[in-house]
Amino acid sequence: MQTIQKVVRRPKIVVIGGGTGLSVMLRGLKEKPLDITAIVTVADDGGSSGILRNELQIPPPGDIRNVLTALADAEPLLTEVLKYRFPSGSGLAGHSLGNLMLAAMTDISGDFVSGIRQLSQVLAVRGRVLPASDRAIVLKAEMEDGTIVTGESMIPKAGQKINRVFLEPSDVEPLAEAVEAIQGADAILIGPGSLYTSIMPNLIVPKLAQAILESDAVKLFVCNVMTQPGETDNYSVSDHLDAIHAHIGHHLFDYVIVNDGEIPPQVESQYAEMGAKAVHLDIDEVERRGYKVIADKLVLFRRFLRHDAERLSHHIYKLVENWMLRKR
Repeated sequence: MQTIQKVVRRPKIVVIGGGTGLSVMLRGLKEKPLDITAIVTVADDGGSSGILRNELQIPPPGDIRNVLTALADAEPLLTEVLKYRFPSGSGLAGHSLGNLMLAAMTDISGDFVSGIRQLSQVLAVRGRVLPASDRAIVLKAEMEDGTIVTGESMIPKAGQKINRVFLEPSDVEPLAEAVEAIQGADAILIGPGSLYTSIMPNLIVPKLAQAILESDAVKLFVCNVMTQPGETDNYSVSDHLDAIHAHIGHHLFDYVIVNDGEIPPQVESQYAEMGAKAVHLDIDEVERRGYKVIADKLVLFRRFLRHDAERLSHHIYKLVENWMLRKR
């Protein structure tokens, strides 16, 4: 008699954010049996991304390129080539080859989303990478004194506390595929990354936020380890959550994942010189707000502090796996 084995599908996880922290985490998650969709901000207006955005009228490619590289199964040399940044050359200085390739793919395929899809095939990307919107958006911030700062790259330089961030246009449409991915997700993961300039630009896209709220997926927030000068000076974990609640108007997460590992004094001193310090871990306040907390030693230090991708992805996978078991 032939034995029929039940095929267990991979949990569908949607990861939302931008910046270096997201890419580091995805390198760990791609090793787990997960169906990953990464939704990435398109508010960047600085450096190579900003130049290509302005000159070619395309969404900024930098954060997308970082995520593609993180999820790629391509040869290590190819991923290094994609990260290569030209040190000199008229018109080339400062551009990364990956950004230029994504711009070229966009031109060849006819649109940004198709360009991402085709470059994903070249790199053998594990999962899908989607922009939050198929058009570049302008991020603005209202500062504590009421002044308005325009541009993602300018907000941390304003030297004031941020009251709120908002988009122009305010009614920007999310990518339909991104909304569909959220609607079909078993888990939605937000962070780590710059709170106001990488995470918020996704969450304040109206229909994207609404899709997250309406989803019955387990919702996880990975808090940054260090504060970010000009954005989250002196913030605690609960301050991060309060800022998101103030922008969205709702309690968004089931679980908050935080680092409770000690940061060596010499590393703290190095970051203090840049105006950053460890995010204050106020677990009691976080739990009082109704969130469940997962705390562990989640950082590694090489040249910079980074999340321990392997340990972080282990916690995320176990949470998602347990959620799936409870749903059956």
